[in-house]
Amino acid sequence: MFEVSPRTIYRDIDAINMAGIPVCSASGVGGGFEIMQNYKLDRKVFSTADLSAILMGLSSLSNMIRGDELVNALAKVKSFIPANRAKDIELKANQIYIDLSPWMGNGNIQPYLEIIKTALQESKLLSFEYADRYGNKTARIAEPYQLVLKNSHWYWQAYCHKRNDFRLFRLSRTSNLQIQEESFTPRDYQKPQLDLTDILETMQTKIKIRIHKSVMDRALDYCAYEHFSPDGDEHYNVSFPFIENDYYYNILFSFGDKCECLEPENIRTEFKRRIAKMAALYV
Repeated sequence: MFEVSPRTIYRDIDAINMAGIPVCSASGVGGGFEIMQNYKLDRKVFSTADLSAILMGLSSLSNMIRGDELVNALAKVKSFIPANRAKDIELKANQIYIDLSPWMGNGNIQPYLEIIKTALQESKLLSFEYADRYGNKTARIAEPYQLVLKNSHWYWQAYCHKRNDFRLFRLSRTSNLQIQEESFTPRDYQKPQLDLTDILETMQTKIKIRIHKSVMDRALDYCAYEHFSPDGDEHYNVSFPFIENDYYYNILFSFGDKCECLEPENIRTEFKRRIAKMAALYV
């Protein structure tokens, strides 16, 4: 189930014991590992770093997903903090702050997260309208299975009754989201493929672009600093990962006149064609 070896499990059991939590083992049918009966968690089990990490994670999550369970969890964790360590733990917990809420944008994101979270907890069907990347909308009914935050965008994995398959829906393309009275029996769940590193590496090619230093911070979102080389005082030449599709062309177009594709020639020619087509709209 967890895709680990028996050796890893034994190592984890040893780690729990070393943390001061007594673990008992029983052999034979029905045997296994369990925490010693009547054992109560000692507040000293959590170190300053442990409590700081837990508080950091819960506080960051509560920025976007609200609920009594998060409030209660935060209160319980804080109750483990001894008075003489409270200031130190608070200082460490605030050293990293993760705010998942957007600066601006779709006002439905926050309430839709709450709707999906409720549907997940109660195994309720969701009805909604979904727009594809061309803006075409279709009415859907789906069984929700997971909320996903990927690259600052929220998605939700669900079994779509229209497609009879699992789909990863982007929350910003979701509208008119409503919980249905009808419940569903969870089926075998297919996790979405979120790590596309290997796939992208086989599809991407390197192109050479020249950018102004004013857009360098944005270009760094897509490639490492090692791919930049200075070109005078104001510009950089960049070896940029690229796939010939609208998504990647639009990334570079978003840099405006602060970016020029230098090579290869076929990509540069395609940029010229797209720019001419865009300019024709304003003739």
